[in-house]
Amino acid sequence: MNRSKKLCASVAGALLVLGTGLLGGGTSAAASPTPQEGSFVAAMQRDLGLTADQVQTRLSQEATAMAVDPAAKAAAGTAFGGSWFDARTGRLTVGLSTSDKAVHDAVRAAGADTVHVGQSLAALDAAKAKLDTLKAPADVAAWRVDPRRGGLVVTVRKGGDTGDFLAAARQFGPVIVEEITTTPKTFAAGTVGGDPYYINGNTRCSIGFSVHGGFVSAGHCGGVNSSVVGWDGSWMGTFAGSSFPGNDYAFIRIGGGWWTAPVVLGWGAVPDRLVRGSAEAPVGSSICRSGSTTRWHCGTVLAKNETVNYQQGAVHQMTKTSVCAQPGDSGGSFITGEQAQGVTSGGWGNCSTGGETWFQPVNEILGVYGLSLVTA
Repeated sequence: MNRSKKLCASVAGALLVLGTGLLGGGTSAAASPTPQEGSFVAAMQRDLGLTADQVQTRLSQEATAMAVDPAAKAAAGTAFGGSWFDARTGRLTVGLSTSDKAVHDAVRAAGADTVHVGQSLAALDAAKAKLDTLKAPADVAAWRVDPRRGGLVVTVRKGGDTGDFLAAARQFGPVIVEEITTTPKTFAAGTVGGDPYYINGNTRCSIGFSVHGGFVSAGHCGGVNSSVVGWDGSWMGTFAGSSFPGNDYAFIRIGGGWWTAPVVLGWGAVPDRLVRGSAEAPVGSSICRSGSTTRWHCGTVLAKNETVNYQQGAVHQMTKTSVCAQPGDSGGSFITGEQAQGVTSGGWGNCSTGGETWFQPVNEILGVYGLSLVTA
C-alpha cells in the first residue's frame, strides 16, 4: 500500500542521514552538516534561541547528563533531592537534602554538580501524593514538585476560585503559586489532513511510538475497542488498552497490513528521527515533539511528575515542557536525541503565540501494558 512505500522511504532516509548520531545527525559536531541536518539545527535555533554551534554543544552536553543521571541518583541515596540539566553550566545538577561532604563528593564523582536543597525528592513526592487525593476546582490547572525551589508548585487561573485548594495544599508542604490566564486542554481534533490516525471515523490524533504489536498514543483519543483507520482511510487496528483521566495513555494493536517502524516523522522540516531507546531526559534538557497538526517543534523539559487538571479530570505523573502544540497533536511523539520520552497529552496556547504542553512518559506506558519499543 502507499503507506508501506512512504514508511520504507522514511526509514531509509533516516538510516542514511542519522547513523549513530544524536539530534544533529549521523556526523560529529565538528563535521559539516548535510542540508537535512542543517534544517534540524535550524528548528532548534528557532525554538530555543540558540546558534548552530550552541545547538551542537548543548546536544552533546545533554547526552552526557542523561548518561550520568542514574549513577548520580544512586550515589545520592536517600538524600536525593531531584536532578536537572543546567544549561548555564552544561552539566547535570543534583539536589541533596544533606550537607554530608561524603555524599556530595560521591555524586560529584559520578559526574554531576551538587546543590543543597531543603527536602529530599521522596519527601516532596509524598506531599504531592497527598495533594493528588484532593478534588481540584476547574480554575486549578496543575500541580507538581519543584526540587529546585523546595516545594509544591500549584498553577492556577488568575482570578479563579482556588483559595480552598491552596489552603489544603499548604497543609502538606511549602506551596509556590503560579498564575496563568487559561487552563490546559487535550489536543484531540476533528478530521483534517496530514499524517494522522482517526478514531471511530471522526477524531484525529497522532501516533506516538511504534511498539511490538502496534503503537502507543494518548488515552483521551479513544476507549478500549475503538476502531482506528490510518491517514489513507484504511483500517489499521483497535485500542487494546486505554486510560483517561487519571492517566493519559493507550496501546493500539495494529492489523490490516500495517506495520511498525522505529521512526519519528520530521515532516520534511528535519530528518526523520530513528528511535534507539527510552532513556529519560533530565529536567532542563531540550526536547522535540512531532504531531499531525503542527508537525515539528522543540523546547525544554520544565518539570516532571506534575498533576494536570483537565475538564475531564486530573491526570498524574505528567512531564511539562515549553513545546507548543495544537488540536490533533494529541498522542504524538516527544523525543530527545534518539531516545523516546513520551506521548503528547495536552496543554495551553498554540504554535503561533506560544504555550506549554504535557506528555505522559513512555516508560510508564510500556510498563503498564508490558510492551517494548520497536528500535533501530
